[in-house]
Amino acid sequence: MAGIALATCLATVPTAVLPAAAHGGPPAATSELVRFYDQRPQWKSCVLGPDDEDGRQLEKAGAQCADITVPLDYARPTGRTITVALSRIRATDTAHRVGPIVFNDGGPGGPSLTSPLAARTAMRDNAARYDLIGLDPRFVGRSTPLDCGWPVGSALVSAGMTRATFDRQVAHQKDLASRCSTRHGAVLPHVTTRNTARDMDVVRGVLGERKISYLGYSYGTYLGTAYTQMFPGRSDRVVLDGAIDPREYRPRLLKGREEIGDRALRAWAAWTARHHATHGLGTSGPRVLRTVERTARAAAVRPLVVGSGPDAYRVDDATVPMVAFAGAADDRDPARHALAGQLSVLARAARGERVEPTPELAEMLDFALTGKQSRYGSAQVAILCGDGTAPRDPEVYWRDIQRSRDRYPLMGPMANNVNPCAFWPDMPREAPVRVERDTPALIVAATGDPRTSYQGSRALRGMLPSSRLLTLEGANHHGVFGEYGNACVDDQVNAYLRTGRLPGADVTCRK
Repeated sequence: MAGIALATCLATVPTAVLPAAAHGGPPAATSELVRFYDQRPQWKSCVLGPDDEDGRQLEKAGAQCADITVPLDYARPTGRTITVALSRIRATDTAHRVGPIVFNDGGPGGPSLTSPLAARTAMRDNAARYDLIGLDPRFVGRSTPLDCGWPVGSALVSAGMTRATFDRQVAHQKDLASRCSTRHGAVLPHVTTRNTARDMDVVRGVLGERKISYLGYSYGTYLGTAYTQMFPGRSDRVVLDGAIDPREYRPRLLKGREEIGDRALRAWAAWTARHHATHGLGTSGPRVLRTVERTARAAAVRPLVVGSGPDAYRVDDATVPMVAFAGAADDRDPARHALAGQLSVLARAARGERVEPTPELAEMLDFALTGKQSRYGSAQVAILCGDGTAPRDPEVYWRDIQRSRDRYPLMGPMANNVNPCAFWPDMPREAPVRVERDTPALIVAATGDPRTSYQGSRALRGMLPSSRLLTLEGANHHGVFGEYGNACVDDQVNAYLRTGRLPGADVTCRK
């Protein structure tokens, strides 16, 4: 997740609905949209070629795939169109079929075409009652692509340890924005969460349903909230895991989350100190953190060399905190060992040793320092910049960095760094999503979530009086249902998915 003159809503695409046709739509006020809702999907194999492992796994699970046509601009539905990619595993328990459930795994910018594979396991016998729908949002994954040709996979990195690193970040982020504007300037205004929600409703109509259920994680909770607000009465069972307070969703998505990120990092450091014999990072939590900080400072003087030959990675002080931030979002032992192994390699490199990356570190550096995942980063930033405004003056970011650095030397510069939205074309065209309608939903949250704070989930619960909050107490983890392995949480969510009845009151489970 990442950092991101509000315009008025598109007057020609109101969210009020007309009487629905027998097939379940459309909810639009203009007849030009009828043709999109009336599409008949051409279901086919999900396998795109001999190297398509995702497609093979989907096909093995019984899924089929289709491309659905939607307007680029819902204000001009007779204009340019794009496609969004779907996968579907049909319900097998037809006697107890509930309907379709759409998944979004977050990001923004993350593909969700393969989400039914993991969801089928998490949902247990409930999976047989639903059509499991994977949906790659517009410009993500197999949907119409948006690739700005970035040399990196994400704009989410730290401002580093020095003013010189920050100045390089300003130039770097400005270049990323320029690449997107040059390649896709005409498209960028339409890469928004509101338009993805509109696409979801077209999918609902195309599937012939009056309502859809929904399971979203992280950013996917904001998308789910947007859908329930824009299309009231069109959702059935809604699960929002790791929820975002819609009032806090913005391009600078990490700003204000320094403390929760730092808390998770300190918990990891205390754990790692107990494994000093394995990782050699320090015999106490503070010593472990000092090792990581020294590593970042060394990278500010000279990039750390990881690997050998022409494919060696050169890791600067903008990347070291990113590695720590990414790994601290999971408090289970395997993930903590993996992060300790990555930072141990970087610490040895800082001492001048010849090192090779762990598999996890190689994957992270490949993502952060090469353009192999340019599409992911491009879509992520385009969505964030399209949804909200960011300060234009780099000095605003620098002042925030300096204010947070003393207390949070690693997380402060990470959370407050400048991003491409500071240099984006004038956007957005629509106002952010507001919660103005009550919606029954099950909101799932871990108290120590280091990405989307527990306070955000509590806030959304307060905005939706008919919702319920399912809390996992004592866990520092982002994403709980079906991911963390807590039987209490999984049982509660599955009871809701099975019956459609929310708990009578908020529920607390324990790690």
